[in-house]
Amino acid sequence: MKGQSFFILGLIFALIIAILAVINNEPVQFNYVFGSQDWPLILIILTSAVFGGVVAASLSFVKITQLKSKNKQQTKRIAELETQLATHSELQADLEKPLSTQGEPSA
Repeated sequence: MKGQSFFILGLIFALIIAILAVINNEPVQFNYVFGSQDWPLILIILTSAVFGGVVAASLSFVKITQLKSKNKQQTKRIAELETQLATHSELQADLEKPLSTQGEPSA
């Protein structure tokens, strides 16, 4: 359900950007580090939206990678602790056995 709502919000956002881009199609002066040029405003709006999406996706990818790594470490730690617990349970069971079952010296 969460994924569907994000998808719908993304579609609405894309529709708003497309409408703004189509309405604003006059050429404007675009200044960048090495000079300036007249470009259609639609191109600037769409390029900015795509660049923003790429940046957001990149940051999400980094966060997902970090979380997967942390999950893998925690899964490994859980397995180690379960092994230790099983070992300790066996030792405790051996210690709790009555002395008579461990073998009495014959008299």
